Amino acid sequence: MFFEFIISMKTKILFYSAQPYDIEFFNKWNKNYDFQIDYLDILLNQKTVHLSNGYDAICIFVNDKVDSEVAKTLSENKIKMIALRCAGFNNVDLESTKKYDIKVVRVPAYSPHAVAEHAVSLILTLNRKTHKAYNRIREMNFSLNGLMGFDLNDKVVGIIGTGKIGSVFAEIMKGFGTEIIAYDPFPNQELVERNLLKYVELNEIFSKSDIISLHCPLTPETKYIINENSIQMMKDGVMIINTGRGALIDTKAVINGLKKRKIGYLGIDVYEQEEKLFFKDHSYEIIEDDLIARLITFPNVLITAHQAFFTDTAMNEIAKVTLNNIYEYFYNKNLVNQVAY
Repeated sequence: MFFEFIISMKTKILFYSAQPYDIEFFNKWNKNYDFQIDYLDILLNQKTVHLSNGYDAICIFVNDKVDSEVAKTLSENKIKMIALRCAGFNNVDLESTKKYDIKVVRVPAYSPHAVAEHAVSLILTLNRKTHKAYNRIREMNFSLNGLMGFDLNDKVVGIIGTGKIGSVFAEIMKGFGTEIIAYDPFPNQELVERNLLKYVELNEIFSKSDIISLHCPLTPETKYIINENSIQMMKDGVMIINTGRGALIDTKAVINGLKKRKIGYLGIDVYEQEEKLFFKDHSYEIIEDDLIARLITFPNVLITAHQAFFTDTAMNEIAKVTLNNIYEYFYNKNLVNQVAY
């Protein structure tokens, strides 16, 4: 035990994109490991990767970029591991990390309920306009004009991606009395046997759904899965929800769909250019991103800043699993959560 304690004290970890809540939860769980952790509130990229020199591992989040040049510098700095404190790993060039023998680990399921429940909250808020009602009442405006919603009961909900989050989302939406159809290249037959949903082809998701919710990973196949062509197939007034990854949606195409009234509601917790905006206060700045500025002007668009994961349950699990992933590697144990090359 004494030997393990000495080794853990020598293990140095550099956090990129660290927020106050990261520091709070990771310091709490690090009492079990005694790693030396330093926190930076800046993104990992080619300009900041040199700061990793002298560390054994780095810990990154969704908007930190590990391209081939960053991976090369990490290797030169003798970084042995990249610990993702999230489930997705589309921001890591796995070919490069494999080339330089840098292990990549992640947190595959920190709290599927957190993200699924947030997707439902976007649906309910957009539909019943509770955010607008709240602001009206604070101004002593008790009018109901413009707050009309619709019953979720009997509506068709299309789910793209039925992993852990998509499955929980299906269970919740079933409780509203909706008909659920889903698309996934790897169907979960248990969900079918439980009469939660029916699997259909992707085109049927687009053409039959009143609400479409994205719960798939970002891959070359799913990038811009919501695009000009898919939007044209959709029902007039369709609601689109994205709590997955920003680039699942072609933002220009969605703006066009909103302008044409084809898309009736849009709720997004992610955005394809979010690394320049999210997790920071820009309230005193001029936003130069014209696409998100345009999205914000639509009364039927609701944007949250990548907060779907943000519950105390999820943060505890993220910190606990991430630190254990690092511990497993530096004590030559089996890397359960290693990203496969």
